[in-house]
Amino acid sequence: MSQVAVPGGITLEYETFGDPADPAVLLIAGFGAQLISWDTGFCEGLARRGLLVIRFDNRDTGLSTKLEEHQLDLGELIGAASSGDLETVRRLAPYRLADLADDAAGLASVLGHDRVHVVGASMGGMVAQLVAIRHPEQVATLTSMMSSTGSPDVGQSTPEAFAALMKPASPDRDTYIADTVASSRVWSSRRYFDEPVVAALAAASYDRGLCPGGTVRQLAALLATGSLEEDLAELDVPTLVIHGTDDTLITPSGGQRTAEVIPDAELVIVTDMGHDRPGPLWPVLWDAIAANIARAR
Repeated sequence: MSQVAVPGGITLEYETFGDPADPAVLLIAGFGAQLISWDTGFCEGLARRGLLVIRFDNRDTGLSTKLEEHQLDLGELIGAASSGDLETVRRLAPYRLADLADDAAGLASVLGHDRVHVVGASMGGMVAQLVAIRHPEQVATLTSMMSSTGSPDVGQSTPEAFAALMKPASPDRDTYIADTVASSRVWSSRRYFDEPVVAALAAASYDRGLCPGGTVRQLAALLATGSLEEDLAELDVPTLVIHGTDDTLITPSGGQRTAEVIPDAELVIVTDMGHDRPGPLWPVLWDAIAANIARAR
């Protein structure tokens, strides 16, 4: 793994898989997730399809820049959002998802990639959409996975999933791992849920370094961004939307709306997939992403 500075004073931790001469795929992680949320085996499978895979820590996660000078109160943020006080939400948020998109585009540029295939999951799906909106000249294809448009009308979490997402992270390692397993069970694939795999990722994430304050700042960025639908309707890029039938964290209507709004987008609904990427379904995801990339070639 390596670090690189991108415009805006942010340093990003990243790792690559594959031949640098191959077309580049930029994987954008979701809310509070580190680059290791893109499993090494998943990345290696994409690389075997003739792609250079880049995974990285968004700002405020993992080993990338933390904006700890901006401390937010989660209760105040949720209260403002729940009451529809968007002005307060935007005042509290030190940045927007657009800034994460600019970070991602900046990383691609600094690494020497003028055109990249952008793949984002969950919140990272909206960040990927914003990369395509804000930097269309850099985006060869777009894949939005288990994500939504930012519209409050679609993709809303079930009450159980939202409660699990909002539970504060424990500072104790064993409790953090146990809580992560319990939360993941709420929104993950029911058929393929693998507790040892989930626990191992939680342990690795804890050991790399958690940033609870950064998670709150990312939530503020998400809440302050709002709907992207007007801009998505103007996109002109081969687009794939992937969503699982079991997803309770961002329910399938979020993916369905995304595909409806983006011109000529292809929608792939994956049976038995939740808000995760279980190993048995990797071939389905690899094939879908590779087919979308082939549309650009």
